[in-house]
Amino acid sequence: MKKMSIKKIVIISALSCVAILVIFVVSAYNSLAKKREIVVEKSAGIDTQIQRRLDLIPKLVNSVKAYLKHEEDIFKQISDARSKLAGASSMHDKAAADEEANSAISRLLVITENYPNLKANSEFAGLRDELAGTENRISVARGDYNQAVQDYNGSTKTFPSVMVAGAFGFSEADYFKADKAASKAPDVNFD
Repeated sequence: MKKMSIKKIVIISALSCVAILVIFVVSAYNSLAKKREIVVEKSAGIDTQIQRRLDLIPKLVNSVKAYLKHEEDIFKQISDARSKLAGASSMHDKAAADEEANSAISRLLVITENYPNLKANSEFAGLRDELAGTENRISVARGDYNQAVQDYNGSTKTFPSVMVAGAFGFSEADYFKADKAASKAPDVNFD
């Protein structure tokens, strides 16, 4: 009888340890999965704002084409940058294409400085303001995304969830990083 009760205690203790381990693994897995989904959602937020910009670019270009008849090169650069941005799939590709689009748009806006009638055009002014607002939204979306990536990546690298992350394939997410050339903003003045 005494042997049975020790055996029962060992079995109950072993089952309790297994139950605790299972609860830990499930909890860590669920936490990592939720954080990964937040990263995906924040990435989609960037995509949404970039799509908004992509939709504004043709309108902006069309509003200035009549004034900038001799500036065909800038229209090609904008079109090429827009195509690359629309086709980018990885976060690295999106960042590089985004920088190219920013650069082309900035060059267009600098060129418009030479056309006072264009600067006074209400359609152009409205589109320019919409584009500025969209750029701010993109900046906020990038910050939100990078914050979610930091939280998720931290969870995949810290003990004890690092064990679950490795076992279930939770890999590190990429930050949205601007190119080094993006550190110097172009000088654009509409006054």
